[in-house]
Order: sequence, then C-alpha cells, then structure tokens
Amino acid sequence: MGIRAIERVLDVLEELNRHPVSTIAELNRSTGLPKPTLVRILQTLEEKGYVDNDPRLGGYQVTAQVASLSGGYHKEPMVVEAGRPWAVALTRQHQWPISIALYDNASIIVRFSTIPDSAISPFHRTVNMRLPILTRGLGRAYFAFAPQDEQDLILSILQRSDDPENSMARAPAQVAAMVSEVQSQGYATRPEAVTPKNSDTIAVPVFSPAGRVIASLGMTYFRSAFPSARTATARYSPLLKKASAEITVDLERLARTTAGGEPDDAASPVA
Repeated sequence: MGIRAIERVLDVLEELNRHPVSTIAELNRSTGLPKPTLVRILQTLEEKGYVDNDPRLGGYQVTAQVASLSGGYHKEPMVVEAGRPWAVALTRQHQWPISIALYDNASIIVRFSTIPDSAISPFHRTVNMRLPILTRGLGRAYFAFAPQDEQDLILSILQRSDDPENSMARAPAQVAAMVSEVQSQGYATRPEAVTPKNSDTIAVPVFSPAGRVIASLGMTYFRSAFPSARTATARYSPLLKKASAEITVDLERLARTTAGGEPDDAASPVA
C-alpha cells in the first residue's frame, strides 16, 4: 500500500512537468487535490528548490533541480531558467520586452516574456504563443543557425502547409538569402510586410555549451520609436548577443550544478 502523501507530491510534479506554467486552479482541476493541500505541497517543493513561483508568468514551474530526480525536466527548457535574469535585466534597463523562444514542431514558441515588466510593450501577452519560423525574428534567429539537416526537415514540413506565412519554404533561393543575411548579421528581424507592422523584433540565437542552437532571445519594440530599423538594431543587437553568450555560460554552470558539482559564483545580469 502506497504512502498517500508521497503519491500526491509525485502527482503534482508530474502535472507541473506537462506544462510550461501551472496555476493552483489548473493543478486543482487536473489532480483533484484540494487547493490548501496544493499550496502546502508547492510551498514545500519551492523550499526544496524543485519548483519556482514566478509572478510574471502567473504560476508555478519546475526548476533545473528536478533534473537531479531524472524526471520530466529536459535540457532545452533549462535555457529559460538560465535566460530569465538576463531578460529581466535588459527590460529593466531598456524598457522593451524580451522573449525567450524554443523550437517546437516546425515553429517557434515563446516560453518566457518580460511583458509584465515593460510599460511600453506592443503586446499584452506572448507566453505560449506559437509563431511561424520563417517570417518572425525569433524563428529566423533559430532557423538560420540550426544544422542543415534540421533546416531541411523543417522546410519539408512547412512545404506541406497551407499557411501563407509558410509559403517561403517553397522558395529555396529566398530561404538561402535569409539564412545568409541572418548568419552574417548575427541577428534576425521580422520582415516589414509581416503584421503587426507597427512593431519589430530583434532576435539572436542562444547556443548550448556544445555549440548547438537551442533557443532564440528577442527584443520587441515600436518602429515609430526610432528613425529607422538600422538605428534600433545598431543599439540593441550587441546587447542581445552579449546576453545570449552569458546565458550559454549560465547553462554550463546549471548543468554542472544539477549533475552534482559545486556551483560557481553566478554572473551578474548587466545589460
């Protein structure tokens, strides 16, 4: 006969692992556990370092510490944890919202955003928003630095899509020109013809310590705030590239920590 208290904790952890962010109300519906019980479980898990309550996202999420249990926490989502302080620091200094996006099924999905920390965001909410990979800055920054075999696979999927924003996948010369431009610049932007036309996103790739692209980091701004897109990219692309490099360093530190090593002193997120 099992120990019910332990079963409840495992039920909560399993449910948390299924979603980027979970609220107490959502956990109540999915697990059937009373809200007071959930609060006590989540507080305990938070004290032990397995769960983080992020008010910007409006709920709870697992941390890299869960990797030490070998359950549910994959390496790629660790980039959200490593990138969060850098994203917040950039927004606090420059006001514009920052997003961290991951590849998912031939598209790019926003997994973290500092919109709640920005007073001048073009959007109200973007977390869990799925974006076309070839026509959005966050998608292009990832795609351009993905290995050739991954690019080919993504294109083969998009070529069968009826979405007009995926039609570029059937224009190999156009795709090649885009990839070349993004690789040369080290950052990507959204084409002016793509809506919303009043804003743009400057995005850079984020690499794993092994050198593989695993995410993209982007800043979204109103086009009317600058004389030209060149002015905005000249000002912010170096800051985004620096933050991306620091995220890679922190990813390596987190990997060593969760593997049982001693953590190094964390770098300070300074934009």
